[in-house]
Amino acid sequence: MRRLLAIGFIWFCCSAAWVILGSTLAFRSGATEGGLKSEVHTLWGPPLEQAPPSAVGVEKHRARTREQRFDEKTKRYFEVEKEEDVTTTRSLPLDASDVRVRLALEHRRKGLLWFPTYGVEFTGRYTFRNDSAEARAVELAFPVTAGVIYDGFAVTGADGAPVEVAFDASFARFSRRLEAGAAETFTVAYRTRGTERWGYGVAGQGLGPESGRARNFALAVETDFREVDFPAGTLSPSSHRRTPGGWEGTWRFGQIVGTAPVGIELPRRLNPGPLAAKITFFAPISLLFFFFVVGILLAARRRSIHPVNYFLLACGFFAFHLLFAYTIDHAEVAPAFALAAVVSVALVVSYARLFVGWRLALGEVGVAQLLYLVLFSVSFFWSGFTGLAITVGAILTLFVIMQLTGRLEWGKVLGRDDRAPAPPPMPPPLAPAP
Repeated sequence: MRRLLAIGFIWFCCSAAWVILGSTLAFRSGATEGGLKSEVHTLWGPPLEQAPPSAVGVEKHRARTREQRFDEKTKRYFEVEKEEDVTTTRSLPLDASDVRVRLALEHRRKGLLWFPTYGVEFTGRYTFRNDSAEARAVELAFPVTAGVIYDGFAVTGADGAPVEVAFDASFARFSRRLEAGAAETFTVAYRTRGTERWGYGVAGQGLGPESGRARNFALAVETDFREVDFPAGTLSPSSHRRTPGGWEGTWRFGQIVGTAPVGIELPRRLNPGPLAAKITFFAPISLLFFFFVVGILLAARRRSIHPVNYFLLACGFFAFHLLFAYTIDHAEVAPAFALAAVVSVALVVSYARLFVGWRLALGEVGVAQLLYLVLFSVSFFWSGFTGLAITVGAILTLFVIMQLTGRLEWGKVLGRDDRAPAPPPMPPPLAPAP
């Protein structure tokens, strides 16, 4: 009983050490995420959502107006009629949108975190119509995001001629003149960069009659990655398919009313900091499996090891998590994991062979460490399947131990026999008296 209490105390102390190491990793990852994200957004660009352009028809004309004035002499009000220039505006409907987008993914690492950054090539062909009965000067505004760098931004008319553009904080503006009932088509093209996700606002969200409505809308997105996800509250594509180099999706609507945008979430890489923290926090379960299996198998072979041996074996386990936690700062996850695993297994096996011999050190102890340290930790690379993998491993462990030890007489193995003692032999009969 004292031996079990000592081993339990060793396990508890090691668990406390793992909690401290895991908390350090979680702090290093979480505390720097906000600052690192702002750095990445500054260097590469924030998450982008392109809004559709808008157009306003402007008309100036002379109009007669009446104005009331007060005569100081007669102390009466009188009306004065005059002519003045009046400007009226009216939103023009966006008749058609044909947008082509290409996204190129590039993961960038900052500290213990990976960020999905991308380059975007945008081409949008838009048609506005003057639905009034008079010719109008049309002012068109294409939304741009403050702080984002647009490379090669250009606007061309239907004839391919470049259009002069003026920029302010939120829009690229240019003007055209449209005859009554005429339509004007122009194309906007640019290249820029963003992070994490890209979106497009299908319908305008202004105050005019066309707010929340899109006509003859088509958007085609081509990516160089296949793991495409759509954020909650966004429109799913009308059609999509995988291509040899990535993925293609098309959104096509004859007329849509609503404000839900198109959105694409870029795939994320496994972040080394949170991964190492998870593996470290679950290390006590790994060690508990190891102690249980090694203790049962050695007892079945009538071998017993001292609690100090268990303590040093646990230190060999801890070496894996400590080395992995600080190697991922300087190496990729897979090489860092492999190095930590090799060092830890070498420590444990080379130590165990001194008191149980090479055969048991490589067999029971070494195999148990590979299963309950290395493979146990590998399960955390399978996002969404970690719990299932650990559960299956626990059930298989129980099955194997039950099959290997089912015929053992544990009373003899543990140094005592719980069966009822055999009755003492009968004394020999006394010889008859002479």
